[in-house]
Amino acid sequence: MEAQELTVTVEKALDEIRPFLISDGGNISLVSIQDNIVKVKLEGACVGCSINQMTLRNGVEASVKKHAPQIEKVIDISSIM
Repeated sequence: MEAQELTVTVEKALDEIRPFLISDGGNISLVSIQDNIVKVKLEGACVGCSINQMTLRNGVEASVKKHAPQIEKVIDISSIM
């Protein structure tokens, strides 16, 4: 899968989980995809949420891997920025 196609596929996966995040006052944006690692930025209420890492692994990463099995990991960089 080429880079542009992978980006579209990952965005579709994020669109699948986004309504759940928005309903809790949060959101997510795709920052980059490099070496089969997706970097995302959690936004809004997701940033300070005590279960955001569980949401990232069980929700976001699971959805991304379902759509793009070659992805190895999803990393939240919101605390870095």
